Amino acid sequence: MQNINVKHIFRNLCIQNKLLFCYSLAFVLSMTIGFTLIYYVVRLSIERSIESELQNTTNSILNLVNTSATVSIKNYLRGVAEKNNEIVSHFYNQFINGRMDEDTAKKMASEVLLSQKIGETGYIYCLDSAGTVVVHPSKLLVSVNVSEYDFAKKMMQRKKGYLEYNWKNIEEPVSRPKALYMLHFKPWDWIISVSSYRKEFKELINVVDFNKSILDLRFGETGYSFVLDGKGNAVIHPKIQDVNILEAAELPNEFLEEMLRNKSGEMKYLWKNPDEDSARLKLAIYNYLPAYDWIVGSSSYHEEFYEPLKLIRHLIIGIFFVTILMVLSLTYTLSTSITNPLKVLMRNFQKAIDGDFSSRMDIYSKDELGSLASYFNQFMQQFEEYDSSLKKEILERRQIENDLRESEGRYQSIMEAAADPIVVYDMDGTVMYLNPAFENVFGWKLKDCRGRELEHFVSKEHKNVLVKTLQKLKSGASLSKTEGKRYTQKGEIRVVSISGALYKDKRGQPAGLVAIFRDITEKKRLSKRLLDIGDTVRQEIGQDLHDDLCPHLIGTAGLATVLAGNLHKNDIKNNELAGKIVTFIEEAIGKSKILARGLCPVHLVDHGLHLAISEIASRVELTTNVTCSLEMDEHFDVKDNLTATHLYYIVQEAVNNVIKHANADNIEISVSQKDGSILHLKISDNGSGIQETALQKGMGLQIMKYRVDVIGALMEVNTGPECGTLIHITLKLPK
Repeated sequence: MQNINVKHIFRNLCIQNKLLFCYSLAFVLSMTIGFTLIYYVVRLSIERSIESELQNTTNSILNLVNTSATVSIKNYLRGVAEKNNEIVSHFYNQFINGRMDEDTAKKMASEVLLSQKIGETGYIYCLDSAGTVVVHPSKLLVSVNVSEYDFAKKMMQRKKGYLEYNWKNIEEPVSRPKALYMLHFKPWDWIISVSSYRKEFKELINVVDFNKSILDLRFGETGYSFVLDGKGNAVIHPKIQDVNILEAAELPNEFLEEMLRNKSGEMKYLWKNPDEDSARLKLAIYNYLPAYDWIVGSSSYHEEFYEPLKLIRHLIIGIFFVTILMVLSLTYTLSTSITNPLKVLMRNFQKAIDGDFSSRMDIYSKDELGSLASYFNQFMQQFEEYDSSLKKEILERRQIENDLRESEGRYQSIMEAAADPIVVYDMDGTVMYLNPAFENVFGWKLKDCRGRELEHFVSKEHKNVLVKTLQKLKSGASLSKTEGKRYTQKGEIRVVSISGALYKDKRGQPAGLVAIFRDITEKKRLSKRLLDIGDTVRQEIGQDLHDDLCPHLIGTAGLATVLAGNLHKNDIKNNELAGKIVTFIEEAIGKSKILARGLCPVHLVDHGLHLAISEIASRVELTTNVTCSLEMDEHFDVKDNLTATHLYYIVQEAVNNVIKHANADNIEISVSQKDGSILHLKISDNGSGIQETALQKGMGLQIMKYRVDVIGALMEVNTGPECGTLIHITLKLPK
């Protein structure tokens, strides 16, 4: 309503005032935009200049510190190497002078070398020209030839000088960057190497060497450069040298915490030096030296590098006011000269505003006003045609909307008649629609769920799976028969098969998600029952093999052995035949035992799950060319025999799948129990992975999933052609 009143007031103004207002507004806007752009460009140029200067200075300081540190490290390591070369030479002279034998001299020299530490974990070691370790703190490496390593090849080739490389000691999990200085002691062919890890180099750096060079840098009147360490200590600073900014209550430290997190970048913050009265806004550009855990930065105060902008701002304001006075005068004169001729044209425009599109102007002249009248008539002619066309399009659109409503009604009827529960979500995961079947199966009503997320509908252990499923659907992929668990309104858990897809609006943009749930609880119960019956039958067969056939074969083998002993010794042919019979029966006994243990793992009861899984690993290595390694916590315990039996068959099924289908040559089985009640079972291989169709329909995986569901565990399968397959079972054990 307010906009209408403004238009009405503006329409009733005389042309003179309209022109005056419009020209003045246009000039003010153009001048404002122009001067603002000029001011912004100058400001941006100053900022870029300052940032460039600060960035270049920071890089220069970074190079200075790196260069100084490298020279310091080289000198330190070389000094230690030269000193130890003298020590080895001393013991060699003792040997030459006959004061001790050569072995004793080498042993004492080695002890002196090994007694030294370079930094916290650096040390001295020696190689010979063939790359064999002759002196090393780790006895396991002594006499080991390391000539295959690149750093050893360089040492054997150069024998003297500085070298950087990566090295992993036997007792360490990963390799670390390292540097050494080496000298060659020719009499014993020892390449004496003084080594230190890069992360410890900062302990060897003398800051005084480059402190003055950094503090002499200035930006503006009071800007400066600085160096901080990872703990907040000011290593180099003109005001607070050797002060920890994080611990100093009188200093602002919020910016430093962010600087320590980001390591490198630029930052604007308020800073107050101890000798200043108030904090000032400043810009800092900083970079990180990971080898020494130092942050090197350069800073300058805003008020100093923005000083030229004050003069520019005053000049712009003065020019603006002088120019606008001139424009107002010229606009007033011009508007007066054209006001009267336009009055007639205004009346015709008023008719058009009132909705009379048939209104036309009489043309009395061929000047600019006559041309304007001609353009007005052409405009009204086209406008009248557009009005007729628009009315026709409106009628057609209404017809399309009616057809669309009928189509939506048909789709809604189909969804309401569907036997399976259906949910329609928007792109944020909130409910837009539930069909009657959903209410019948789960009890939730549309009025209670519309506009909300169905968090109460999903069991806790399946929420992560739900998030991944929604992300998959939002990416445009379809979801086909994925199993999950969902709660009813009464708190009952139903097992469902979930299908879903992304649907789009008329513009082709993603509009929401459709999920269809099929209740397979009874089907799962019957599957579990069939699985239990199969396990029972298998155990009965295994028990019969173990308790009946095996003793029978053992007795037969005993009788065959007695028969072989009773045969006449000269009857060589029958003796050999009897011996073969005994051998075949013993092989049958062994195979029957293996078959019985596979069908009925009675050793689970007798010896526990530890031994049962161990026998699976042993059997794999005995009967196949696949290496099977096993890692188990000593203290893990599964007291429930049913749970242990299912875990045993899960491991057996997973191993059999790897041997048959994965083309792997290595299997790793890991069993661990964390926090006293969480059991983690992992079976991994280095094979070709599992195809997508096998993940969905493979019988072995389906049986494993059934067993996992029976014992209330969770199973996660990660697979790929390059990384093999990892099956991870997580089970919460009763306390």
